Amino acid sequence: MEYDYQFGNTAYKYDSKYGVKFTKYKILAPEQEQDVQPGMEYLMHPLPIFDNPNYKGSGKLKDKVAIITGGDSGLGKAAAIAFVKEGAKVVIPYYNEHKDAQDTKEYLEKMGGECLFLSGDIASKNFAKQIVNETLNRFDRIDILVNNAGVQYQQDDLTCISDEQFDKTMKVNVYGMFYLTKEVLPYLKSGSSIINLTSVTTFYGEPQLIDYVTTKGAIVGFTRSLARNLALKNIRVNAIAPGFYWTPLQPACWVKEKIPSLGADAAMARGAMPYELAPTFVFLASDDSSYVTGQVLHNNGGQVMG
Repeated sequence: MEYDYQFGNTAYKYDSKYGVKFTKYKILAPEQEQDVQPGMEYLMHPLPIFDNPNYKGSGKLKDKVAIITGGDSGLGKAAAIAFVKEGAKVVIPYYNEHKDAQDTKEYLEKMGGECLFLSGDIASKNFAKQIVNETLNRFDRIDILVNNAGVQYQQDDLTCISDEQFDKTMKVNVYGMFYLTKEVLPYLKSGSSIINLTSVTTFYGEPQLIDYVTTKGAIVGFTRSLARNLALKNIRVNAIAPGFYWTPLQPACWVKEKIPSLGADAAMARGAMPYELAPTFVFLASDDSSYVTGQVLHNNGGQVMG
């Protein structure tokens, strides 16, 4: 998608489908890209907005312990902040984004939150065991698991996807979720919640993210099957399918020309900031969703409906 000219945070593009027609949309961010996965938040401009100062907690997660993979930045960071506001303690496994992790740790502690940060490869079974062991050693319980960490790579077609890329995408996005959920499960009790991150791209078939979309489709299936498997234990399993949120994954994936148009094809004609997804995490983690399981919540600005 190309835009023809830009004023402030609004761009105008030629719509070839309907002939000579200009449509405007709000720009999430200017052109930029990163050459690392899953991306560094501190290098982004503008920085993502991860906290809504108007969001006031009411103790919905008081004394709960939540593991949020990839919670050093992006959507996971927004979830961690909202969880702490609601009274939870958070454990944040992350890869190697040490500055982002330190910034987030300082932010959570300034709020009065208790948190534990662990660096490692989520695709490793041993790291999954470490996460659970250190969580139990520190907090003695696990109530909520958010499988948020992931990678995505833009490729023009299937033949451009190397075996190595496919293997990594599968292992981080699917194996990592499987390993950690399996390790956490024995410690979950009635009322516990598992939240998995799929993607809007699964529901419209993004043509330049074939391997990523494949993993996110697998997450939908995993969510539904596990939800039925655990329903009588009153352990709920749900998924969120975000649209385009301004997180490090975007400049780390897309060519820079793509960035200004992210979310433009949604009904709301814009992408979103991470704080806008935080209340959905709280809803699924808390008793507010006590009769919700096996569902996929679509927070995508109307990009996909139905």
